[in-house]
Parts: sequence; structure tokens; C-alpha cells
Amino acid sequence: MARKQSDYLAALLSDDEPTETRTAPAEPIAAAPAAAAERVRGGTLLGRENALARVASGEVRQVTQLLLDPARVRPWAGNARSYGHLSQESCAELIDSIIAEGGQKVPAVVRRIQGDPAHDYEVIAGTRRHWAISWLRAHSYPDMQFVAQVAQIDDEAAFRLADIENRARKDVSDLERARNYAQALHDHYGGHMTRMAERLKLSKGWLSKMLKVAALPDAVIEAFGSPADVALKPAYPLAQAMDDRTQAPAILKEARAIARHQQVRRAGGEAPFPAAEVLRRLLAAPTGKAGRTGGAAAARTYTGALNRPAVTVRTVNRQGVTLQLHAGSGLDAKGLVQLVADALKDLEEQGQGVLR
Repeated sequence: MARKQSDYLAALLSDDEPTETRTAPAEPIAAAPAAAAERVRGGTLLGRENALARVASGEVRQVTQLLLDPARVRPWAGNARSYGHLSQESCAELIDSIIAEGGQKVPAVVRRIQGDPAHDYEVIAGTRRHWAISWLRAHSYPDMQFVAQVAQIDDEAAFRLADIENRARKDVSDLERARNYAQALHDHYGGHMTRMAERLKLSKGWLSKMLKVAALPDAVIEAFGSPADVALKPAYPLAQAMDDRTQAPAILKEARAIARHQQVRRAGGEAPFPAAEVLRRLLAAPTGKAGRTGGAAAARTYTGALNRPAVTVRTVNRQGVTLQLHAGSGLDAKGLVQLVADALKDLEEQGQGVLR
């Protein structure tokens, strides 16, 4: 806040009467105490009226900061950040900073809500600060307060404010932002992408790509190790391919198969397939080469630890299905059995199954 504005607000809120400054010699107060006192009161009232007028005109804005119990504040549903994905690890630097500084120094922005008996405010900007203070209160810092300033803004303005903050945050994934934009396009801009791009000061082409990626179905997203792995640039060709009705079914089948393999890897304590590998397999699915390693046309390999071959479908014919179980896959018997079940299920979906 500018010093001049600060001075006006100080005059407005102060209980002390200001000292009157004169450019002409003043009569001794002792000679006319009643008149002098009246002039001082008049000057005080005039100063306060001027300060109030400047506040009313918008030249000076009063900013009220509150110390809140974070339990009485809820995240705003229109924010792109996924509150459920925040953790001690992702907020560690912020938590350490708050402890070192003896409290939260940068206020969040909240707005008052009605009709929710459990909450009085919702966070528009400052979701991580809210999470960090909540975590600290539950872990040895019960007196920590959530510092916030109250804003009176509508949903569209709240969305723009939250978006500005999230653009600078690396922990807000491209997919989170893309889906947040898609929802905002419907909620705040009546489906008019040009208007939305102008309001957010974004390139219309870039916004169009974000909205395209936002349309990727959950079945495809689940093929990735984490939704955060879905980056805008590499995911855009995949989103385009999903618009092709001749390619989409094969991509969806491959995505479901990869998702099952990812579950097996997580259960075995293994790292998920990297995003680049998942993208390669999904984009190659319409050609029928997504999981092949060469050899017979029917061959398809399911991998285990460190992307090592584990189960290969060698042949599929009237006599049955031939599977090869590879040594050194890094999987135990349970993991291999799960991959065999996945292979048989994939064949069933392709109309080549043997389960009757």
C-alpha cells in the first residue's frame, strides 16, 4: 500500500486527534479555549470525511487481514490445485519457511460463504498455505493461525485470481490446469473460448490445446503413473488421436491394459512405466505394434520390473494360446499370474479369447 494511502487509513482508523498545522499565526488557545477546541474538532472531522470520501471513491482501499482457524476455511472448488494431492513432502519448503518466520507472512485470499455450518470462508488463492497451516496445527504447532485477507469477488474473478497464482506453481500439473480451464469455459464464459482467452490474456491457440488435453478420458489418464505425468506438449498428439474414431478404440484398450500393469507394478513396489513409454504404446496401439517385440504377428509382451519381458503371447489359433514366461522378469509368482490374467483378458476383449 502506498504511503499516502496508508496515512489516510491511519487517520481514518486512529482514535487520536491529529495535530493541526497552520500557515498563519494562531490566536493563543488560552484566550479563546472554546473556539480553539471547536476548530480542532472541525479539522479532525474534515480530515476523517476526506479519508472516508477517498475510500468510498476507490482511491484508497481498505484491506482487512484476519487470523483464522484453518478448520473453518474450505478450499474453493474452482481452483485448479488438487487439495487432496498436497502432502508434507510437496509442502515441505513452505512448512519450514513458516516455522522459521514464526508464522505465515504472506496472506491468502479468501471470501466469506453462507449456508455452510462447518465453514465461514473459502480459499481463493493460497491453498498450499492453508494446507501447511492445517498440517502444522496438527503437528506440534496448535497455535498457528491462517492469515488471510477477505475479498468480495464473483466466481469468474476468483477463477482469474487463482489462475494467476497457479501459473507460477510447478506443482500444479498441466492436466489439472487443463481440466480447470475446461470447467471454467463452461461455468464462466458460456463456452466462448475467444472471450476466455482475452480475459485470461492467453493465446487462443495455446488455450485450445489445453482444452483438447482436458478432454482425454480417465481410462487413458489411468495408464500413466500419475496424472502429473500428462504434460501438455506430448499429450496433445494423443488427444488428437482420440478424436479419430478409428484410432480411439485401440488406444482405450491399450490404456486399460497398461493401467492393469501399472497396478501390478505398484503392488510389487516397482516404479511405474515412464510417461514417454506409456505415450509411445498408446500412440502405437492403432497400428497393432504397441506391445510387440518382434517375431510372430500375434506376439505381444507384457513387462515386469525395469521394463523386462515377463509374459509373451506367442500364438493364438484354434488349438489355443501359447504363452511364454520369461526368466529374470523381476516378478514373483503372484505378479506373473496377474500378467497372465491380463493377457487372457486382453485377448477376450479382442475376440481371441479361450475362456468359454
